[in-house]
Parts: sequence; structure tokens; C-alpha cells
Amino acid sequence: MDQNKNKVIIIAGPTASGKTALSFQIAKQYNTAIISADSRQCFKELNIGVAKPTIAELNAIKHYFINSHSIRENVTAQTFEAYALAAVSDIFKDNTVAVMAGGTGLYIKSFCEGLDVMPEADALTRSLIAEQYNTKGLQWLQEEVKKNDPLFWAAAEQQNPRRLMRALEIYLSTGKSFTTFKTQTKKTRPFNIIKIGIDLPKEILHHRIDTRVNKMVADGLFEEAERLLPFKDMNALQTVGYTECFDYFLSKASFSEAVSAIKSNTRKYAKRQLTWFRKDKEMQWINPFETLITDIIKGF
Repeated sequence: MDQNKNKVIIIAGPTASGKTALSFQIAKQYNTAIISADSRQCFKELNIGVAKPTIAELNAIKHYFINSHSIRENVTAQTFEAYALAAVSDIFKDNTVAVMAGGTGLYIKSFCEGLDVMPEADALTRSLIAEQYNTKGLQWLQEEVKKNDPLFWAAAEQQNPRRLMRALEIYLSTGKSFTTFKTQTKKTRPFNIIKIGIDLPKEILHHRIDTRVNKMVADGLFEEAERLLPFKDMNALQTVGYTECFDYFLSKASFSEAVSAIKSNTRKYAKRQLTWFRKDKEMQWINPFETLITDIIKGF
């Protein structure tokens, strides 16, 4: 198959914006598979809190990087890069189009451009950082990164706990700044990449977030989180939707306060996602409620 004809259509955007629905319609149009670019849907133990596609949807269209790993595994952007490149290679055996959908910007960047090879952090160090972050919060984490790795801190996403924890664990494991491992070398992929970003008016996105959280709670989010309570300090569980439930179980918040915090923190997360994706000059922004899917597809 001519590699120059192969293309990956990436559907990106904030949580609850409709990425799954749009990716399904495009995948059906091309009779192809979908690669999830979500850093939490890959974990088989997490379901309601990560808004996985339904069983019916997963059975209707082949998916990659969903239920592919365990929370006991250390899954990183480098893990995703290798996995996703293997997945598109598999898809391109029978199809010239692959669809990728998700909101984890670093994972999408790793797939499109590659990432610098980072050293493996010590597992105990990683666990201790996650435990202390869960206990002491973001301010503690920010202060630790600022103190230990000021070079990284100066240019860091200072409100992004995952990035901060990653930088801190690298420094404490190696004694070197996270920035020393970055070369900024952009890789070229042997296929075309089309990036579509979903951008909704803020009031609509916030309403969709609130509606989704309410449905998650009704579907059993707190019951799911309670089963995962023994694993709360694992990196995979440092996630909006679960950490707030854990606060409820540990009597740090009432039930209503926990639900309200999930909605608030999800809105903040969506804002960070949009900030990340808007830096990408190759992203083509659409509002799927104003643009016909057929018109979107014609553009490919």
C-alpha cells in the first residue's frame, strides 16, 4: 500500500466536547478503526470515570488503546507513541485511513512529532510523590518542583499536576533537570496527519460537562471509585473524577461537595486542554453543531 496515501485523522479537543461521537461517524464513513488518545481509557480497571465508549460502541468499531493496560503498569506518552505507531501500521494493512480521538495533548504530540527518550523513574519515588500530592495537594507539588528543578519550573505548565509529578520524579530519580533530556527534535511520520479540533462556546461545553458528571454519578461513579480506593495513590488514579470521590470516602468532603468539585475541576481541565491544543497551528477548529459531518468529511 502506498504510504503517501495513508492518513490519520485526529479528533482533538476538551473533555465532553463530542470527540467520541465525531470519531465514530468518521470511522464508519471510512470503515476503519479508532485509536484512543486518552491517557486513562487505556486502563481496564477504569470505566465510568474516564467516559469510555459503551460496550456496544466498542463492538461496532475496532478500538486501540482502550482496556489495553492495567493501572499497575507505568503508561507514559512514550508508551503511547510506540503503541499508536504500531496500531496505525496495523490499520494501514487494509485501509488508507485511521482515526485517532482523544484529549491528552502530550500523547497526540508524541504520536505526531515523537518525544525525547526520558529515563525510567524509580517506582518507589513515583509512588511516594503521588501519595504526598494526594495528601498535601497542588501547592506542595508546585513548591517541590520549584525548589528541586527551577529550570523546568520556569517554563512549566504550573497548574498541570501530571507534568509536575513527572518532572519531580525524574529529578529525584536522576538528580538532573527534566529539561536536560529534551532535545526538541521533531520526527517526520511516513503518513499524512489531519488535525481537527472541536471548539464549543464555553457555556455549551460547561453544560455538557455538568450533564456528563451527573450521568457518571447516576451510573455508579462513586461505587466504582470505592472499589479503587486501595489503589488511590497510583499515578493512574491521580485523575479528575476519582480523586474527588476519594476525598468523600476519606471524609475530606461531603457528597455534594465532591460532585461539585468534579464539575469544577473538569471545567478547569477542559480549559487546560484547549490552551494546549490552541498552540498547535496545524489544528483546524470546528463546531460540530454548526458544521455538517458530511462537509467535515469532504475536507479530508
